[in-house]
Amino acid sequence: MNLERCSGVLLHPTSLPGKYGVGTFGREAYEWVDFLARTQQTIWQILPLNPTSYGDSPYQSNSTFAGNPYLISLDEMTASGLLSRELLNEALASPEYNANYDHVDFGALYNWKLPLLDKAAAEFVENTDSDLHKEFEEFCQENKYWLDDYALFMALKKKFNKAWNEWPDEYRTRKSRALKSAMEECAQEIHSCKFIQWVFERQWNKLKEYAHEKGIKIVGDLPIFVAMDSADAWTNASQFYFDKNLVPTVVAGVPPDSFSTIGQLWGNPLYNWNKMKRHGYDWWIARIKAALKRQDIVRIDHFRGFAAYWEVPYGEETAINGKWVKGPGADLFKVIVEELGEDLPIIAEDLGVITPDVVELRDKFNLPGMKILQFAFGGNASHPFLPHNYTENFIAYTGTHDNNTARGWYENDAPDKDKHYVRRYFSTDGWDIAWTMMRGIFSSVAKVAIVPIQDILSLGNEARMNYPGKAENNWSWRFRKEMLNEHIEWRLTDLTTTYGREREKEPAPVDEDYEKAAQAAMNLK
Repeated sequence: MNLERCSGVLLHPTSLPGKYGVGTFGREAYEWVDFLARTQQTIWQILPLNPTSYGDSPYQSNSTFAGNPYLISLDEMTASGLLSRELLNEALASPEYNANYDHVDFGALYNWKLPLLDKAAAEFVENTDSDLHKEFEEFCQENKYWLDDYALFMALKKKFNKAWNEWPDEYRTRKSRALKSAMEECAQEIHSCKFIQWVFERQWNKLKEYAHEKGIKIVGDLPIFVAMDSADAWTNASQFYFDKNLVPTVVAGVPPDSFSTIGQLWGNPLYNWNKMKRHGYDWWIARIKAALKRQDIVRIDHFRGFAAYWEVPYGEETAINGKWVKGPGADLFKVIVEELGEDLPIIAEDLGVITPDVVELRDKFNLPGMKILQFAFGGNASHPFLPHNYTENFIAYTGTHDNNTARGWYENDAPDKDKHYVRRYFSTDGWDIAWTMMRGIFSSVAKVAIVPIQDILSLGNEARMNYPGKAENNWSWRFRKEMLNEHIEWRLTDLTTTYGREREKEPAPVDEDYEKAAQAAMNLK
């Protein structure tokens, strides 16, 4: 990636402050971008923007192309003439409405916000604003390659209220007559889905453009796998390992590690890479192009799966009985380079069980990897995640969305010997551990340093975003606007400029007293 030395913050939009029970692309998102700009940040890193499904996880979505309706700003819709104030007030008066400012209630959003967006879509049919209708039609045409199937998929999910591989045979296997009949029967649902995706995209594009004006680049996240119950699997079933009844034969996971003694059974369908190769990896090319249209840089989650992935027989209750299977490796990335050029704006999430083939694949295409400071203190001074061992082509983090916060880790998770090593390494008593760790990665030679907002706020366990392997009560944390006070802003700006990661670099001011003292010392010699 063509990036100068810089820094940034990891914050998913759902965690933004504001009313209506979830962070959105509204006013608070623009204020967040302003904060990043004022503190001289270059990167805003987010999690996948796709619709959430099972467990409310952005990594288990019903589409790798679609956007999350929960992120749509209702106030922006009202200001744009896409939602009447009457409909909005009616929804806010419903018993399902929950305006929790500290956590996202995804169940409540499903019950009040999605129906409200459907009503706005019905209103839009009657809207006489020709410019808006023209813009909507252009969006539908430009995104036809995924949008038509996705809208039909969502309409059929509403019709049958089941996962697609449990639908009646003619729909499950995509018989043309059945699909044509469904498109006529579910015309309103299909229109509503397309309308919501258009609103999402126009709001996100406006916010992204504002970020660019402020000098902020967006780093997005692309999970290597897609969900079983997704339009991606339904429309491309021949490119996955399914049996004749479209049931998976094997599924994805990871072996036992520091997060879980039984591994993690993700359950995603696995790609049939040989068939994908015969198709020129066209689905993957379309996927990455769409991701890079939405974000400036893409972090591919579980990058090691391209070298080899953990294959678990379908029906297993844990991931223990899996095995490593060779992935497409350089063959896929050669095609990506042919399509996108050699300077790929891709970050390799190279965590977990990293073998020489993963390192070779990452370095062959000059992709920056990741260093997680929380993982650095379980060994000795040669540990690759300790800042003095970093090299430039890496993104350094205090932790990620899958980790505890820095303070939570130090106070609750880290063994005593690791805490002792932390104190020795940074010459600290641990009282300000989050900022001590931030200083560790900012002062390193890593090209980019990124910090979760929870660490900037020195928050503990209560602010954790995700517990890997835990199915419920994840992804819901939000911060309050007043937390980003002037002191926090000053500290982040000072840390960023001290270690030369600011966007607007200026020559350091000359300290005349220091210069005089230095000259006097030279004269003494």
